[in-house]
Amino acid sequence: MAVLEQMSSPITLGPIEVKNKFIVSAMVMNCCNEDGTATEKFIAYHEEKAKGGWGLIVTEDYAVDPTGRTYQYIPGLWADYQIPSHKELTRRVHMAGAKIYAQIYHGGRQTEEWIIGEPVWAPSPIPCPEKKALPHEMTTQEVDEMIEKFGDAALRAKKAGFDGVQIHGAHGYLVCEFASSYSNKRTDKYGGNLVNRMRFPVEIVKNIRKKCGADFAIDYKISGEERVKGGTNIEDTKAMAIMLEAAGIDSLNVSVAVYESWYMQVPPSVMGHGWLANYAEEIKKVVHIPVTTVGRINDPLVAEGIIRSGKADACYMGRASLADPHMPEKAMDGRFEDIIQCMACLQGCTSKIDIGFHGQCTLNPRTVREDEIKIIPAAVKKNIYVAGGGPAGAEAAIVLAQRGHQVTLFEKEDRLGGMYAVAAVPPWKGEIASFIAWQRTQLEKLGVVIKYHTELTKDIVSRDKPDTVVVATGSHPFVPPFPGKDQSFVVSAVDLLRGKLQVNGNIAVIGGGLVGGETANFLATHDSQVAIIEMLPEIVGEEPGNMRRFLMKSFDEYNVDIYTGTAVQSINEDKTITVKQGKEEKILGPFDAVVTAVGMRANTELKDALESAAKEVVYVGDASKPGNALDAIEDGYMKALNI
Repeated sequence: MAVLEQMSSPITLGPIEVKNKFIVSAMVMNCCNEDGTATEKFIAYHEEKAKGGWGLIVTEDYAVDPTGRTYQYIPGLWADYQIPSHKELTRRVHMAGAKIYAQIYHGGRQTEEWIIGEPVWAPSPIPCPEKKALPHEMTTQEVDEMIEKFGDAALRAKKAGFDGVQIHGAHGYLVCEFASSYSNKRTDKYGGNLVNRMRFPVEIVKNIRKKCGADFAIDYKISGEERVKGGTNIEDTKAMAIMLEAAGIDSLNVSVAVYESWYMQVPPSVMGHGWLANYAEEIKKVVHIPVTTVGRINDPLVAEGIIRSGKADACYMGRASLADPHMPEKAMDGRFEDIIQCMACLQGCTSKIDIGFHGQCTLNPRTVREDEIKIIPAAVKKNIYVAGGGPAGAEAAIVLAQRGHQVTLFEKEDRLGGMYAVAAVPPWKGEIASFIAWQRTQLEKLGVVIKYHTELTKDIVSRDKPDTVVVATGSHPFVPPFPGKDQSFVVSAVDLLRGKLQVNGNIAVIGGGLVGGETANFLATHDSQVAIIEMLPEIVGEEPGNMRRFLMKSFDEYNVDIYTGTAVQSINEDKTITVKQGKEEKILGPFDAVVTAVGMRANTELKDALESAAKEVVYVGDASKPGNALDAIEDGYMKALNI
């Protein structure tokens, strides 16, 4: 029996057959034109996944009306002028061997007036708790007209060459809003009991089928539970599924949540793999059509297990396709070690989009830039030394080797990863190690010489005379010069997480940034009583919102004391800490140990030494400019393209 017997086999979804059960779920990437037409970036991004072996690609939200847009640069099918650019998308995806659906939606109350240029629309005049705008309550006539707009958008999708549509009836958008008594308080034919509330989605399904015919696939995305007070639960959703099947849908994708429970829609690394599969299993009990699952499925073997257990008929993997658009072909070739696995960090996907940029992936700098980034063989092959095997240095070495350079990597430790390996130690962060292992595997396969326990020096460079030296020496912990910092009970968070020492009991962590917060969580989950001392007004501000939520909850669970707006004045011999809060001075403690996690500073020793020794020096990662993992990996990748 093949390891991926189920994932590699085809599946029939109504009128179409998909070659395997690897399905890309819809994710906003924010890279279309503002008028809803497709850009080359948008097309190339999806085309790359098709080339990578995905059986079915479900594109991000196609607005059926301008009032339904939730981001500025998402696709649209509300007008005929949008068809040609999206027809080029489907042509290229089909040429690469995949099927493609357009996910059609209206954002309802979960958008903002500055995006759509008028008040937001909803079944009832109740603001979204997250977006807060008071909605325009749709008239009965406007609801009738919106049903037609969904059908018209689906017909445009068919004319553009899509194999089907996915109606977005989940996540609190307009279709979901009508179906739920949480957001629908109407008393006309579109409100009240379940049949009335479901009239809007049911009529949309019928309208699409009437306009597009039996040879066009209709999928429906539904929230198994909304996970809010007064929202739908799984029993409500079972009833909805029965009604939708009777209306004529071909398949059903089961997700969860609305904007108020947003952290479940895009689950961070805290949440388990395939954690929504049980919802799909429940829906499968009441319908006869294929039911698919989604949610933190980043490993084809996990997906295989879900399908073999009968919980779902196929698996949607969104962020997994960002990390590695070629996951299916690698998996079906048995090259699991070559797969870049999403670690649900949220730094590149949701965090970038939330501040107005197109999406990215921390682990794959080429994602959503397929139109501009190519690995091109170097015109002149060079002998290149890389100093440092952290994420930036290793990434640079990989790209340099892919371009044909002869690469030697010097790492002073006995392993790769640098500070990123330290970041993998706290709870929920273990999957970081999978990327470091991936980098090591690629370096070995590409023939890069890795010299462990060897620090690159000026003498080595002067002796060997490499053509180029890439300095990726990273950073080291910084401790401000407050009195008492050199006492024996004062230790570095980095040394602690590296396993060089151990502390127990009542512990103070000075610094509430990302390193301090994660270290405090590590200590708290290992039976220490922890206090975080931070001079800023809040802690772990750099952590993406979905992840920060769980971290703060963990601090509550383990009774972590948090002192914000608190500046350390001194660490005293009696193991107390003198702090200042505003104008008031206080004594905290005593503590059994004090852990410093105030910040990092670039390692500059080699940088200073090489200025006269090397022909060409390129600085990457923290050696160039301090940043997070996304910044470091991207910097190493991009600079290696130009050497």
